[in-house]
Amino acid sequence: MRLTAAVLLLVLTSSNHAFGQAKPTPAPSRVIIDTDIGDDVDDAFAVDLALASPELQVLGISSAWADTALRARMLDRMLCETGRTDIPVHTGVPTKSTTTFSQAPWASAGIEHPHSDAVAFLLEQINRYPGEITLLTIGPLTNIGAAIDRDPATFRKLRRVVMMGGSIYRGYGDSRYTTPPPPDAEYNIAMDPVAAQKLFHSGVPIYMMPLDSTQLKFDETRRALLATISTPMTDTLQVLVAEWQRGANQITPTLYDPVAAAYVVDPATCPVTPLHIEIDNKGFTRPTPGTPNAQVCLEPKEDAFFKLLMPRLLQQRLSGDQACTSLIKK
Repeated sequence: MRLTAAVLLLVLTSSNHAFGQAKPTPAPSRVIIDTDIGDDVDDAFAVDLALASPELQVLGISSAWADTALRARMLDRMLCETGRTDIPVHTGVPTKSTTTFSQAPWASAGIEHPHSDAVAFLLEQINRYPGEITLLTIGPLTNIGAAIDRDPATFRKLRRVVMMGGSIYRGYGDSRYTTPPPPDAEYNIAMDPVAAQKLFHSGVPIYMMPLDSTQLKFDETRRALLATISTPMTDTLQVLVAEWQRGANQITPTLYDPVAAAYVVDPATCPVTPLHIEIDNKGFTRPTPGTPNAQVCLEPKEDAFFKLLMPRLLQQRLSGDQACTSLIKK
């Protein structure tokens, strides 16, 4: 019996070495998304990428800036039509804005639901999962500033903030093939620079995807590829792109926000450099000497980004909630 047991142990050990041990699947990262979805269409792509990524556990999504109630309604409809009604939606701080809500027709067709306060939800979740939550912020930072004002100690318990925002060396209109335009006061920072200043002084680790790395185009070839398949997710994106094209009088979306979402899924899509960033009252984000307070992506890995994004959009098979058809206004 001793010899048999020894032989068996040797066989099992050899098998483990030969075939290897199955690696445990890491637990999904807990994420909260703060978005001004509905103006530019890139927010919709970013939210859909997060929904299509099993690496992420989306704890909730909050609406940011301007008509936050209508943005929350748009998020309700998107989550319903992609079968993700398990994710709660929360309404952020409303503000005034002159920016066109290009996807308002699609958003307004959804049924309005009551929502809780986005700031309270964020702080509650941070206390529930201290040191574990990534805050993905892809809009003006008003909700974030309000959370810092309300409870700075709790806010510091975030694992990190991953943000689309800022302009370090390149401004809007960068083709990456000509002399880059000078830095701009980027929209997400410039709409509420005081909130951005609060974030950069909060002590929370910041991963920043500025204009330098986010002006990637969803070109005609990729739009045609999206049209080759019909799923709840792709159908929604097709309509939202069309509404944005009409409302913005443009053809080709720029995928600013999905670069930040992709970084949360796979940091290799946008390698970062430590910088010390100062934000002025006009919303310019200037690199200055000093201890780094942000990890900044200055050069995206464009091929890696689209190899992550496109299959997830095209292969996502989430079933839309059948109840959504009865929740659309007639």
